[in-house]
Amino acid sequence: MSWMREVTCQVGQWRAARAQWRADAHAFKAAQKEARRTGKMPRDPGPPPTGFALLPWLLMGMGAFSNLWQGKTPNPWIGGLGLFAFNSLYIYVTFRSFVKAKREAPPTRLALGLMTAITCGLAIGYGGSWLYFFPLLGLATGSVLRGPWLGQTVLGLTALAAAVSAFRAGWDALNVAYGTFLSTMVTAAILSLSEAVRELQAAREKLAHQAVEKERLRFSRDLHDLLGHTLSVIVVKSEAARRLAPRNMDAALDQITDIEAVGRQALTEIREAVTGYREGSLATELDRARSVLTAAGVEPVVNRSGPPLAPQSEALLGWVVREAVTNVVRHAGATRCEITVNSAFEHVRLTVTDNGTGGGESPAPSLPGIGGTGLKGLTERLAAAGGSLKAGPSPRGGFTVTAELPVEAGDACEPVAATAPRAS
Repeated sequence: MSWMREVTCQVGQWRAARAQWRADAHAFKAAQKEARRTGKMPRDPGPPPTGFALLPWLLMGMGAFSNLWQGKTPNPWIGGLGLFAFNSLYIYVTFRSFVKAKREAPPTRLALGLMTAITCGLAIGYGGSWLYFFPLLGLATGSVLRGPWLGQTVLGLTALAAAVSAFRAGWDALNVAYGTFLSTMVTAAILSLSEAVRELQAAREKLAHQAVEKERLRFSRDLHDLLGHTLSVIVVKSEAARRLAPRNMDAALDQITDIEAVGRQALTEIREAVTGYREGSLATELDRARSVLTAAGVEPVVNRSGPPLAPQSEALLGWVVREAVTNVVRHAGATRCEITVNSAFEHVRLTVTDNGTGGGESPAPSLPGIGGTGLKGLTERLAAAGGSLKAGPSPRGGFTVTAELPVEAGDACEPVAATAPRAS
């Protein structure tokens, strides 16, 4: 009874596979019709990958089946069992050939070896139309094998078919050998090309998805850095204007004028960030840092030395100054903030140190580059350029952010006159 259950199970699997194939074929036809109507290439340019595409070739064995049916084959039970075994193994191999893991699994290779043995036995024993099982064997072999071993296997299988056919049919062996070689190579070429097209399609979709994710990450970083800093400046200057208004209206108006300028600049920067063309300036960010720190009641000390930097390095360090100063104003509770830029011919280092007690945005400041959204984004930006970012408490108190970037051979310009430390 176990064999009956096995047969029932196989029949159920066969019906399910046939239903899936019909559904795939219907979807493929609908996609092709839509492509012709819209003029766009369908998402899946080839027919559904399934073993049903190789089943019609089993009709090549109808000659042997006809001999069995008409009683022209000696020992028909042996021939019938051989025909049944070959067809079963052919279906098993071809249906597994469209899944890479199953195609390369040992059971598939074992089934292919059994097919080779059965084909040789039937061809040697009966000859005639039974020799045409060699091209069928070539179809199954071409559907399974890929890579550098394919050529050697094809030549070996063709030589085997020629030798067996020559033993049974003389010069007719040329037709069998040619058919075996052609069926193996054509099947392998078509299926390999179809598989490559699908892999390229999947790779293109993956690259497109990664490009979208990268652009989202860039925009989120720019938006965080822009709005976080700008809103902090507006809040600080608004508080300064409120404090100054009762006793010094002119100074309060100056702060309000700065708020208007910061708002207009923020609108420009956001537009540039949306289009992806924003390039920051370290000098501009240092000037802004002095202004916002002074408005917040923090003494700014800015020191810069060394040759000018390349635009990319200027932009990256400008982001660091912007984020670090924003954190000082919002979290540090400091009275003094020192910004030092020291560039040499091999690397440039930026340090932002405060004497506050509130710390930076990092919940675990002892870990380099770890922090909130801003510090994490800056760490990734600098790492992409071969640099590094460290943020943590200073040994003398306060909080320190240190950024380092390599200076490539063409980045640094001729040294300018030594820049005197500027302090406000």
